[in-house]
Amino acid sequence: MAKTGNIKVLIIDNHPLFIMGLSSLLEKTSKFNIIGTVENYSNALKIAERENPTLVLMEIRLGIENGFDFIQKLKSINPDISILIISTLNEYFYSERILKSGARGYVLKTESADTIMEAINTVLDKKVYLSENTRERILHSMEGNADKDVNGDMTASVQMLSNRELQIFSLIAKGFGTIEIASTLKLSTKTIDAHKEHIKRKLHCNTAHELRHQAIEWANHCDSL
Repeated sequence: MAKTGNIKVLIIDNHPLFIMGLSSLLEKTSKFNIIGTVENYSNALKIAERENPTLVLMEIRLGIENGFDFIQKLKSINPDISILIISTLNEYFYSERILKSGARGYVLKTESADTIMEAINTVLDKKVYLSENTRERILHSMEGNADKDVNGDMTASVQMLSNRELQIFSLIAKGFGTIEIASTLKLSTKTIDAHKEHIKRKLHCNTAHELRHQAIEWANHCDSL
């Protein structure tokens, strides 16, 4: 890894080939110093506390770990840190959340190398990077024209979920029950049940079956965007 630049970069992703490709892309310019490549947020936090990176390039969801909480922890270490999400998850449902958490941009892994470098340079300039479609959607929403998908108000309803609720909703879509979710997130079943009740109210679900159905429908909708 090249370590000659003054921009200290931390890369967090659980796909080694992607890390290799991204590292190779950064090493084409001498301004970057890759201080670490890790596969989970726990190890990344240790490096961030020790090295104080300038730029963090990260996937927003790694297994059961909560990327939103991690972003906030990074910002508590250094409020000026530039964070760019490079993800497989569709930005349609996540871009606004990551901005509210403290990241500066969101770009899909399927984008070209030139686009990813544009996103990196944009967040380093302390500007926000989002795709043109997402910028237009957010502007449209700010003007009072709420987005509607094929399922009516599902998109707006899901946007009302907290980050923890969205995490639980995603696990429900994968077929996890209350006990499995509690074990995965290291929370009590009582806490999970309380969150599920909040989700049901926000999504206008009367039963657990309806909640599971909406979770699966939402997950399929995300994949189709």
